[in-house]
Amino acid sequence: QVQLVESGGGLVQAGGSLRLSCAVSGLTFSAYVMGWFRQAPGKEREFVAAIRESGDRSSYADSVKGRFTISRDNAKNTVYLHMGSLKPEDTAVYYCAAKSSWYYFQYNYWGQGTQVTVSS
Repeated sequence: QVQLVESGGGLVQAGGSLRLSCAVSGLTFSAYVMGWFRQAPGKEREFVAAIRESGDRSSYADSVKGRFTISRDNAKNTVYLHMGSLKPEDTAVYYCAAKSSWYYFQYNYWGQGTQVTVSS
């Protein structure tokens, strides 16, 4: 079955950095668009970043542009989210997700999430 397993979350001070990883199995990783989303307490889940199948195109939410970088390693079936200049408002559970086309709205598969807490 398809599995997406996030790791790398934790507690970090404002201004610090973290790298999240998402290891994927059970699907042809290089054929899927990968995305990162987050959900803060009491808020709806929101889009953070996405990267195309080959890694040649990515998109970001305005709130993280210039601070976060999404990347992927198709040989390792892993997608990463490099987060820098972290702010307390970045505190959330971060989820990775997969969809079969850049032009589809809906993601087909989701991980369980990893907690990121940024202290002020």
